[in-house]
Amino acid sequence: MKRFVALFVNGIVRENPLLTLMIGLCSSLAVTTSVANGVGMGLSMTFVLLMSEVVISLFRKLIPESIRIPVFIIIIAAFTTVIDYVLKAWFPELSRAMGVFIPLIVVNCIIMGRVEGFASKQPPDCVIPDALGMGLGYTWVLAGIAAVRELLGGGTLFNIQVLPDTFQPILFFVLPPGGFFVFALFISLNNFFKSRIRDRGTA
Repeated sequence: MKRFVALFVNGIVRENPLLTLMIGLCSSLAVTTSVANGVGMGLSMTFVLLMSEVVISLFRKLIPESIRIPVFIIIIAAFTTVIDYVLKAWFPELSRAMGVFIPLIVVNCIIMGRVEGFASKQPPDCVIPDALGMGLGYTWVLAGIAAVRELLGGGTLFNIQVLPDTFQPILFFVLPPGGFFVFALFISLNNFFKSRIRDRGTA
């Protein structure tokens, strides 16, 4: 049980795919102009990661070593297609807002890295907490960055006006440089709290 908890927490904090491993940044910074987009992208990626890891883990001993990467891509592409059609059918506005970045989940470094480095070597009961932890870690960072950018860039959250009409939106946060700036703040805060925890543990 302790191992499963450790695997789950690992993706949220210690090996957070964005703040620590710093992979999958392109789509992350592109979709975080609104919280709805950030949460939608995070949950979509989590679904694809979870299903891909489980399937690859189940059939890991049957997949020939020489063709493992093409097989992994086909499996990931299948679940990406599923979530893409689900969004188009049930959440068309969200699907249009995220555009090409949902199909690009197929080549997301986070998913390929986890299925190659973890799921292909571990049993299903280990990959489930790993996928959920990585997915949740990815989602909360996207939602956090998007919340800051949407609030300061438009005065809204989930497209609902929360700041007074007198607030002057700061266009910088809507533009790509604003995304990099907020992301850098999150990394700095993450490193700061990690160092504080390390120092307390040493003391």
